[in-house]
Amino acid sequence: DGINWLMFLKRYNLSCVLADDMGLGKTLQTICVLAADIVERRKENFEIRPSLVVSPPTLTRHWTSEMNKFVSDDILRPLLYSGKNLAEREGLRIKYFQNPKEYTVIVASYDVVRSDITFFSTIPFNYCVLDEGHVIRNSKTKLSKAIRQISAAHRLILSGTPIQNNALELWKLFDFLMPGYLGSEKQFIRRYQKPLLASSRDRDLEYGQLAMDVLHKQVKPFMLRRLKSDVLDDLPPKILQDYYCDLSSIQCMLYEDFANKTKEQVKYVNDESTNQNGNSSTGHVFKALQYLRKLCNHPSLILTPEHPKWSSVQNELKESQINLNDIRLSGKLLALKELLIECGIGVSKDAVVSTHRALVFCQMKVMIDVIINQVLGTMDNVSFLRLDSSMNAIDRYNTVNLFNSDPSIDLLLLTTHIGGLGLNLTGADTVIFVEHDWNPSKDLQAMDRAHRIGQKKVVNVYRLITRNTIEEKIMNLQRFKTNLADTVLASDNNSSSLFSLEKDTNLIDLISLGDETKGQSLVMDNSTKKSNTNKKQTLKTILDTFSEQVDNDVDCYNDEYNVNKFIQQQ
Repeated sequence: DGINWLMFLKRYNLSCVLADDMGLGKTLQTICVLAADIVERRKENFEIRPSLVVSPPTLTRHWTSEMNKFVSDDILRPLLYSGKNLAEREGLRIKYFQNPKEYTVIVASYDVVRSDITFFSTIPFNYCVLDEGHVIRNSKTKLSKAIRQISAAHRLILSGTPIQNNALELWKLFDFLMPGYLGSEKQFIRRYQKPLLASSRDRDLEYGQLAMDVLHKQVKPFMLRRLKSDVLDDLPPKILQDYYCDLSSIQCMLYEDFANKTKEQVKYVNDESTNQNGNSSTGHVFKALQYLRKLCNHPSLILTPEHPKWSSVQNELKESQINLNDIRLSGKLLALKELLIECGIGVSKDAVVSTHRALVFCQMKVMIDVIINQVLGTMDNVSFLRLDSSMNAIDRYNTVNLFNSDPSIDLLLLTTHIGGLGLNLTGADTVIFVEHDWNPSKDLQAMDRAHRIGQKKVVNVYRLITRNTIEEKIMNLQRFKTNLADTVLASDNNSSSLFSLEKDTNLIDLISLGDETKGQSLVMDNSTKKSNTNKKQTLKTILDTFSEQVDNDVDCYNDEYNVNKFIQQQ
C-alpha cells in the first residue's frame, strides 16, 4: 500500500511525507519507488534524471548498501558522495560530471549537502528524498536554507516523527514539499498554532480541537502514517518500564545545596535580563538544569577542585574510604549494574552468548566513559562496543554491522544523538536509557532501533529515572509534545488527550529535591514500575466556528511554559 500510495502521488506530481512508524521499512519503500520510476521512464523513453537521497551521516552507507542489495545496478546505481575534505569531494564531482548518466542516485549527508550546495543546486534531480527529514524543521538554519535550494521534480520526506515539539514544525516540512499549501507562516500560526497552544486552558479546548481537526484533514492526503501495531501482526511487543533509583547521600547533599542556591538566584531573573556577556538569562537556567542532570548520573561529573563543596565531599569520602569515581556514589549506576545482571549480562563465565543483548543510550559521551570504567569495569564477563560522535561514518557503519552479526557482544553503548536515527539494531532485545532527551521523540526513535522489522524477540525498554529529581519531573513534562504528534498524525484524531496538560509545572519545583529523597543512604534499592499509558478523555463537542477570543489568549501556553517565567512564579 505504501508503494502504491507513493506512486499515485508521483503521477500527479505531488510531494508527500512518509511518516510510518519507525522500523516499518521506509527506506525499502523509497528504494522501490525510485527503481519503479526509472523502469517506467525507460519504457516511455523519457529522460532519466538522477535522484538525491539526503540522510544523517550514519545512514549514508546503509542507503547504498540497501540499494545494492535489493535492486540491480543497471536500474539503481548509487554514488556515495562523501569525504572529509573538499579535495575528496571535488574528485567525486569530477567523476560524476564525466559521465552523469552512469549514476541514477546520489547519496549524501546533510552536512555535505550544506557545504556543497553550489554543486547540488546545479543538478535537476528527479526525486529529492530527505531521510529523517524533520531535521529541516528550523527554517532559519543554514542547512534548511540550503536544502530549499535543491531543484527536484518530486520531493519526499521520510520521518517517523515529523512533529517533535509543535504544529509549526509541520508547516515547515510542507513549506519544503509544497510551498504555500498550508498558507504563509503567519497564517498558519494564526489558524492552527495559536488555537492549539491556547487550548492548554479548558475554556479554549474546543477551539484547539477544531483547529486540530481541520489541520489533520488538510495534511492527511499527503502524509501516510502507519503504526507497527496496525501492520505487523508478527512483530513481538515492546514493553516500556520505568526503573526507579535513588540518589546517594552525597548526591542528595549536592543536589539540595545547589537547588536551594538556585532558588535564591532565580527570584531576580527577568525575561529580558542579560548577563555581562550579553547572554540571555535563559542560558543560566539551562546550565543549572544541565548541572542537575549530570549530578543525577554521578557526582564526579560536576565535582572539581573549584567546586564549593569539593573539600567537604573529599573529607566525607576519606572517612568512608572510597574515592570519587566509586560506583556506590551513584544510585543510577548501581541500578544499571543490577539491571544488567537481571538481564543475564555479565553473570556466567561459561556462557558464550548471554540470554539478552542490550543497547545502552546516553546523552553525553562522557557518561559512556563513566559506565565503561565504573560499571563494566567491575563486571568480568561483559563484551561491548561503543558508538558516538567521535567515530567517522565508516566506523559507525562497521560497528553496527559487527554488533548485529556477532551474538557474543553483550552491549552496544551509544549516544542518542548518533545512535537514535535510522539504524537497524535488531541484534538487541533490551534497550536501556541511562539519560533522557528533552525531546521525547528522540527517545522514541532510539528505542525503535531494536523494535522494528526483523526483530524476533520481545523488546524490553528500561528508563533509569532518579526518583524525586529533575529526571522524574522532566519525564512528566513530555506529555504535551507526544500527544500533539500522536493527534495530528493519527488516522483518527478525535482525542482530547492532547490538551490534558499538567498545570503544576513550575521550574522551581523542577529543580527542587523531593522530600522523599532527602537522607537516602549510599547504596539504594531499585524498583521497577511500568509506565502509565496515555489516558484519553471524553471528547468535547467541536464548535462550528472559531472565536476571536482565541487571539486574546494565544500567549497563555508560552506564559505557562516559558522557562524564565517558570522560575519567577515561585
